[in-house]
Amino acid sequence: MDSNVLFALGLTLFAGLATGIGSALAFFTSRTNTKFLAWALGFSAGVMIYVSMIEIFVKAKDALVAEHGDKTGYWLTVIGFFAGIAVIAIIDKFIPSAGNPHETKTVEEFHKEPERDEYARLKKMGIFTALAIAIHNFPEGIATFASAIQDPSLGIAIAVAVAIHNVPEGIAVAVPLYFATGDRKKAFKWSFLSGLSEPVGALVAWLILMPYLTDTMFGMIFAGVAGIMVFISLDELLPAAQKYDQTHLAIYGVVSGMAVMAISLLLLL
Repeated sequence: MDSNVLFALGLTLFAGLATGIGSALAFFTSRTNTKFLAWALGFSAGVMIYVSMIEIFVKAKDALVAEHGDKTGYWLTVIGFFAGIAVIAIIDKFIPSAGNPHETKTVEEFHKEPERDEYARLKKMGIFTALAIAIHNFPEGIATFASAIQDPSLGIAIAVAVAIHNVPEGIAVAVPLYFATGDRKKAFKWSFLSGLSEPVGALVAWLILMPYLTDTMFGMIFAGVAGIMVFISLDELLPAAQKYDQTHLAIYGVVSGMAVMAISLLLLL
């Protein structure tokens, strides 16, 4: 197996398993650092937005313009970008908010002892949320893998951003299951497994998409990845960050994420 492929698969595994970090945090702390959460979610959004619009979209456009000319190539880039947005929006549409992993919650919300008739509901919610996360993480795995294959530094940036926003998703899976079953191991296992769809998406990209990865296919995938990242940032990360923001920490996080991404790209020139 090519070393670049191994590196890309490793990055997606790292990003996906960050859900396990979230569940561990939930079990070993009784309070959420909302200031840090607001900043971290904003930082993740800043990285995603900057890298999508400044790097990924431009790379997609360059590849498609080289293959199809200025006008057609630009049209295909825009179509791919909004197709990516449409895909992730449709996924969100069919997941009710009660089980949606992007409805970010705090540790405190889960540490309220449930009523007797709530145990079954909590168990169902935890399992459903785990499945929802798996569905959401699958295209993110493809995005991280494709980015890392084309540009390793870009893949690292995306993997870190995805990992940050996977941490609160781990909390959303693990704690309801823990209170429903009283079994920390089972709750952690579901949280851990839900993140594995990220490397599964990468494996699908490698085994199925790689043989057909022409310049046109690459350009369309990258354009779609840019759309997915922008949608996640605007629809999920920034609203979640604002929910816990008190002193503009979310926007400071956004600017910090953009600055770190910009400087890292400049240093790698």
